[in-house]
Amino acid sequence: MNSEHERKNQVGARRGSSPLGRIERLSPLLLAGYLAILAIAIMFIMLVVAYVFTRLRSGVPTGLHPLPRYFSLSTIVLLLSSYTMAQAPRLYAADDLRTLVRCLGATLLLGCVFAGLQMLGWYELTRNGVPFQGDTSSSSGQFIYLISALHVAHLLGGVLLLLALLLRVSHADRDAVRALVFIRNPYHRRQLQLLGTYWHFIDVLWVALFAVFLFLY
Repeated sequence: MNSEHERKNQVGARRGSSPLGRIERLSPLLLAGYLAILAIAIMFIMLVVAYVFTRLRSGVPTGLHPLPRYFSLSTIVLLLSSYTMAQAPRLYAADDLRTLVRCLGATLLLGCVFAGLQMLGWYELTRNGVPFQGDTSSSSGQFIYLISALHVAHLLGGVLLLLALLLRVSHADRDAVRALVFIRNPYHRRQLQLLGTYWHFIDVLWVALFAVFLFLY
């Protein structure tokens, strides 16, 4: 009996240490979130490949139009939002809900500022002679509108999730009992973990997109 029990434990341990075992231990929430991130990454890779192909095929020299300054400024803002979001797990682990509310609020504000700066960047593109709708010679410029707009749309999805979590944390912080229940609930910890992963992914994604625009625009 003991040897059989030990054998099962060893099999379970080997299975838990394997990639399949780690996937099985993931909660449905985290697994769905990671699959969504993977799908988004594949979509943007395909769009970037299409943009690069169209840009090279157009034969228009790079640097003909300056990249919007608001894109550079928005990149800095998004990096700052990623820093504030990175503080959230530490504050949650320290049971500091009040500071966590401020941290999430700052991230939310920076995310909205990023979206506003992107819109200003689109306006600057039109003033620089890159219309959203034009002939085939400006089709590569239209990819910039499309890719950056899709990125903003996915960021705003993260903003909505962030707002929902912010309201929950703010509500829990008003009462000691609610705060204790909130901190001890593993579902909220997974929510915060998934939101942080998604936000950092959106950040890294934009930095990569900005680098492609910078060198090929």
